[in-house]
Amino acid sequence: MTLKEFEAEYFFHSYQRLPIEITHGERVYLFTKDGMKYLDMFGGLAVNALGYGNPKILEAITEQSKKFIHLSNFYLQEPQIRLAELLVRHSGYWKVFFSNSGTEAIEGAIKIARKWGKSKGKSEIISFTKGFHGRTLGAPYNDIYSLKSSVSEKTTAIVLEFIQGEAGIIQSSQEFVSELKRLKDKFDFLIIADEIQSGLGRTGKLFSFQHYKNISPDIVVVAKALGGGLPLGAILGNSSVAGVIQPGDHGSTFGGNPVACAAGVVVLNEIVEGGIMKNAEQMGSILKSELTKLKSEFPSLIKDVRGMGLMLGLELSRECDSIVTSLRERGVLINCTNKNILRFLPPLIINQDHIRFAIDQLRIVFKSL
Repeated sequence: MTLKEFEAEYFFHSYQRLPIEITHGERVYLFTKDGMKYLDMFGGLAVNALGYGNPKILEAITEQSKKFIHLSNFYLQEPQIRLAELLVRHSGYWKVFFSNSGTEAIEGAIKIARKWGKSKGKSEIISFTKGFHGRTLGAPYNDIYSLKSSVSEKTTAIVLEFIQGEAGIIQSSQEFVSELKRLKDKFDFLIIADEIQSGLGRTGKLFSFQHYKNISPDIVVVAKALGGGLPLGAILGNSSVAGVIQPGDHGSTFGGNPVACAAGVVVLNEIVEGGIMKNAEQMGSILKSELTKLKSEFPSLIKDVRGMGLMLGLELSRECDSIVTSLRERGVLINCTNKNILRFLPPLIINQDHIRFAIDQLRIVFKSL
């Protein structure tokens, strides 16, 4: 049987698999069983920030695996401590908790917020329409009136993506963020920033909220790129919540796996000190400029270009599944989200030649329409 047939027989049918079999990856390219080479604009959905086969990540994983792959969180583990120190130093936050994923990190952040709010008589947590971290409990995104009408003295936290990924690369407005800060000062609640997809250099800054004025979330949640391809998430907390969690309040069997943390040390060093975040800013600016030129060439097809750094969206006037297929046939792998938005999340090591190739293929496909 083929892999597709095996998958159909043995898996719950929860994924729409692409009709290709990947054998290996090299930097920004993926290669398939039938010998095809693809430029990867998925980036593992923002996981593979350093691309494929990064030698420093491979070395870190190998060396740590020789020592131990898992202990438990009853023991001090050097890779955890090293990565936590880097996260605190580069972010300015006070404390770190490691999880296996972004979902678990969001769950832990909510637990921290609930315990923080309990002594203050606060119990309500608000999220926003199309936020990927959870269900809507309060308000439409970027709607200031709805935000104001949802917040009260009972609000213990507001959790948001400053740039929504799955919703189609939708950014918070500065006015919305300013109103959020005003309400926080008035009602004394926590702000939880979901930086799972947008964090760790993806937007050209360590966190997407740093693009906005006068805002500093109390809790920041990261994952995806952090483990260099291995499962790893983290909760970062400021002084307001640094003492909230005590022994026994929260835990994880696999959270902060030493091999993943060893890879994470490499990832964070490369992103912050190795020039990768700067490259994301520069290449993101070039890619956005080229996409904007395409918009002027195809005004009836392209409705909007939006995003920051290498987290960009091209909103189309039609559903984009067939366009994704056409691009794949031309050697470009890209994601369609929210039905009509091409989402660009390439490895942060992408260069101008890669961008030029992707734009050329987009232009050819758009002309064919």
